[in-house]
Amino acid sequence: QPELVESGGGKVQPGGSLRLSCEDSQYGWDLYNIGWFRQAPGKEREAVACITSDSRHIKYTDSVKGRFTISRDNIKSTAYLQMDSLDPEDTAVYFCAAEGGMDPQPVCALNRLSYDYWGRGTQVTVSS
Repeated sequence: QPELVESGGGKVQPGGSLRLSCEDSQYGWDLYNIGWFRQAPGKEREAVACITSDSRHIKYTDSVKGRFTISRDNIKSTAYLQMDSLDPEDTAVYFCAAEGGMDPQPVCALNRLSYDYWGRGTQVTVSS
């Protein structure tokens, strides 16, 4: 089962960029669809993007389309979230999650209830 660790968070000015990484050391990582989520203080955790195990299907929430890019490297057991043109509204703790199961779905879900395994999160702060 995956054990996920996020990295790459930090403080950046509006308009800047960050790349988040999510690494899993467990063999079999390539069986799992992966999602990125974020949670701002006082708000519910929301889906940002997801990617299937074979990278053939990708979804983004409307607010990040054209600015964020999700990708994965199954050989390295790592998923990425490239974030460009960052806005203060993007400030949140960012989590990666694995959908779970040994038979991944051909499409991924922008729904936190679809994910069984979660990292601890990494803080992203966008301010001047």
